[in-house]
Parts: sequence; C-alpha cells; structure tokens
Amino acid sequence: MDDDTIHELFATLQPITIRRMFGGKGIYADGRICALVLNDELYLKTDCETASRFEAAGARRWTYQREGAAPVAMPYHTVPDEALDDPDIMAGWARLAMGAAIRHGMKKPPGRVKHPAASRNSKTVV
Repeated sequence: MDDDTIHELFATLQPITIRRMFGGKGIYADGRICALVLNDELYLKTDCETASRFEAAGARRWTYQREGAAPVAMPYHTVPDEALDDPDIMAGWARLAMGAAIRHGMKKPPGRVKHPAASRNSKTVV
C-alpha cells in the first residue's frame, strides 16, 4: 500500500506520519500508533473495547508467530472490506483505532534507576 493511499484513507486523522517498521509501515496520528501496513494489508489498532466490533464486521486479528514459538494475538485487526471503498465508513473505523491508541497510551521507556543498595555497598577510598 503506497503512502498516498494511506493518507487518503486516514484523511480524518490528518496529519499522520508513516514510518517503516516490522517490514511494513506504522501509521501515527498525534504521536500515537493507530495502524500498521503488513504484507500490503492494513490493520487498525484495537483494544478490549473495540475488538468485538471489528470481529463482528468480519475483520481478522493479526497474529505474530516466531519460529518455534506459539502465536501471539496482537492488538490490531484488518479493516472491514466496506471501509476501503467508502471514506465515511473508513473515518468511523479510523476514529475507533485512534481511541484504542489513546487508551493504550504512549509508554515511556524505563529510565535507569540506581539501586539504593549499590550506593550503600560502594567503598570510599580516603
């Protein structure tokens, strides 16, 4: 899926940012990832509040599997077919994805914290 098509599909969430990731693309709105393109298929961010709506519309959940490991269900679903041809319908699904992204939040990477015992055990040379 090319970037122009992605911008067209997410017109209601503009401005969006597209970044390469996972061998595909991550789609960000307001600094939050709300969609992925993998193997030329669009997946929207979902959560416990929205996943059942996507599934009821025939969307499939993305599962990731490493060699020798069990598959892991990821919080993304395909876009219902009708949305790809109708900007108004796509806008509704995109808003649901953005809501899930907002609820998920942006987790900050943990900072390095010096353990208090480390400073007690250090030796001071005089």
